[in-house]
Amino acid sequence: MTFAGPSPTAAAPGPCLGEARGELSAAVIDGLRTDHPLRHGAESVREADPWGEDLQLALYLLYELHYRGFAGVDDAREWDPDLLRLRRALEDCFLHGLRTELHAAPHTIEAAFAPLLVEPVDLSGSLSRRLEREGELWQLREYAALRSLYHLKEADPHLWVIPRLTGRAKAAMAAIEYDEFGAGRAERVHARLFADLMTDLGLDTSYGRYLDCAPAPLLATVNLMSLLGLHRAHRGALVGHFACIEVTSSPGSRRLAKAMRRCRAGEAAERFYAEHVEADAVHEQVVRHEVIDGLLADEPSLEADVAFGCAATLFLEDRLTDHITRAWSRGLSALRAPLPEV
Repeated sequence: MTFAGPSPTAAAPGPCLGEARGELSAAVIDGLRTDHPLRHGAESVREADPWGEDLQLALYLLYELHYRGFAGVDDAREWDPDLLRLRRALEDCFLHGLRTELHAAPHTIEAAFAPLLVEPVDLSGSLSRRLEREGELWQLREYAALRSLYHLKEADPHLWVIPRLTGRAKAAMAAIEYDEFGAGRAERVHARLFADLMTDLGLDTSYGRYLDCAPAPLLATVNLMSLLGLHRAHRGALVGHFACIEVTSSPGSRRLAKAMRRCRAGEAAERFYAEHVEADAVHEQVVRHEVIDGLLADEPSLEADVAFGCAATLFLEDRLTDHITRAWSRGLSALRAPLPEV
């Protein structure tokens, strides 16, 4: 019997591509829909805004080819050379923007993480504190819709680092990821728990459903982890990114669980964040003392990269918080298109 191999025209059953937000994203969408040559190549990125809607959407679309793809798009486009060249140019622009903004960021583990290990006295700028104390149900729904672009694939980007680690770091990272994926129980997978949260809030749980609603500051937070995960050269920064999330997750999750309870969002809505309070408190210790320490014992030259991953994560999360806070303070939606009421 001869094995014919996979069909060369197999198309992914994933989400829709959505609407373009400029010339770059339009070129990507058109190229994926029609298989025509790209209207704009890598040279078109030179003047692009690294924080703009157009670049961030184009980058997000290209990264999603490595996750679940898009409906009607040939799976083989994941490794299309023209798309990869454009993606590299977009990544270079994004990274240049980050490095420019973070030129004064810490370069050591101690300097990068020490401020995160003690909760600040002044939490006036904390989005989770705002939601805990005065958040309304419509704001919780918007927050969940935004975060769904990551949480419905929670922990997936971080898996890419495991083959690039050894010894203590590899074993510890695999143990944490095992927890993230439900410790062998499908109903406990964190992405599934978030889908249950969305159901409680009356949201569509389809993967990628709220892409058209998500503004550039949100896309940038998701694009960062995909960028770091797909490149072996950024393995240290991905560990720093993951560690930053785990270190800061538990206090914020505690506040968000209280917000869900106060607004009577539902049992599953509260459960998702309650789960992260305990799990991430444990993960924080493991990632700091086993993953980071193990990685730097093997590759001490990566310390500055780990610190950069932490700094970039905080910077992009602060930009997203500013975007949401400004909109809500004016009584406006933080989404590009408001959600329908339930």
